Amino acid sequence: MKQGMHGKAELALVMASIFAGLGWIFSKEVLIGLPPLFFMAVRFLLAGFVVFLVGMKFFKGLNWQDVRQASFVGVVMGIAMMFWVTGLDKSTNLGVGAFISSLGVVLVPVVARFLFAQRPPFSVWAALPFAIAGLACLALTNKLGFEVAHLFFFSAALSLALQFNLLSRFSMGMHPLVLTAIQLCVAGSLLLLLSMFLETIPSTISLEVGGWLLASAFIATSLRFLLQTYGMSLTPVSHAAVIMNLEPVWTAIFAAFWFSESMGTGQVIGCGLIFFAMLVSRWPQIRVIFKSSKK
Repeated sequence: MKQGMHGKAELALVMASIFAGLGWIFSKEVLIGLPPLFFMAVRFLLAGFVVFLVGMKFFKGLNWQDVRQASFVGVVMGIAMMFWVTGLDKSTNLGVGAFISSLGVVLVPVVARFLFAQRPPFSVWAALPFAIAGLACLALTNKLGFEVAHLFFFSAALSLALQFNLLSRFSMGMHPLVLTAIQLCVAGSLLLLLSMFLETIPSTISLEVGGWLLASAFIATSLRFLLQTYGMSLTPVSHAAVIMNLEPVWTAIFAAFWFSESMGTGQVIGCGLIFFAMLVSRWPQIRVIFKSSKK
């Protein structure tokens, strides 16, 4: 019975990683007809409302200190998404962007070391040379210069690494659905405020763009986070961490089919090195999986 629950949980996490990858495709389609900050604001506010409805019963008796901390993390999330969607809007290769964004996994302990004086495990230091080499390959592919989009994706990775650190340091005693809803709504509100000052919001949108927007909000965000919350509640953290690393792989596959994107040899090597760095940084979790499979 327990093994069956783990299997369902891991399937939910795989589906969450697939929906996260599809989110890149949906979002790129939306950006044809909507400005980036406004799009992300609407996406997150809609998704946050759905998550709120699903987890409404868990909002009772909230600690105000926890709400403030969750809101602060939501602000950091909003900044990260501002970088991410700006990079997406300017990107010519979603697969490459997804692998750069995924560096946040490797950077979490590095940010903890420099901001909070926490010593990262050796696996992180071992992963960094591969991550740097991967970024170098991507730069060399573009004649010693990143696309501007790559800088935004890397800034998003740094910001997400800070967000994850804040979440772990605050150790908020609220239900994951409550935490997710607050973060999404705060991030969406921040992005909407920025959009009002920086963008021209269209008076109408086409049905096609509206459909992609709804898919992005409800499938790639709400459903993705609900599946992720369910999966992580029933399977070891080590398994969840490794499975969620699949997002850039799915993104590259979907982009190849949907936009006929392809990568040059240097880009393939660069993305491969970054993915390897992600696995190396997760080695303690991967080792736990190997040990449990032998029992």
